[in-house]
Amino acid sequence: MVVHSMDRLARNLDDLRRIVQDLVARGIGIEFIKEGLSFTGDTSPMAKLMLSVMGAFAEFERSLIRERQREGIALAKAKGAYKGRKKALNLEQVAELQKRLGAGCPKARAAREFGISRQTLYQYCQRV
Repeated sequence: MVVHSMDRLARNLDDLRRIVQDLVARGIGIEFIKEGLSFTGDTSPMAKLMLSVMGAFAEFERSLIRERQREGIALAKAKGAYKGRKKALNLEQVAELQKRLGAGCPKARAAREFGISRQTLYQYCQRV
């Protein structure tokens, strides 16, 4: 199995170790292109150390990215430039949806007719 980077396979070090161990135990070799590491069934103690060190750096890098993203969103919200995602339905459509559901229309059919997922439909139902 070829993976571009460790942070693409797992979001934290514990998951990374578990996934790599599981794959290797099943006889699947794994190669990380960015880090230049490969793991097979005959993984040495040095390879395990490198997995831990590089995985820790990948987790650290990922947390820095998330932190910068949160800061950027907060700045954009303060400037009024970030308003979040546009609502799938307007108020009239929500009223019509509630009317149909109240009349016994199946939720899956109503979701299809309004062009939304059932999960989105359930979220609109909870807001009432």
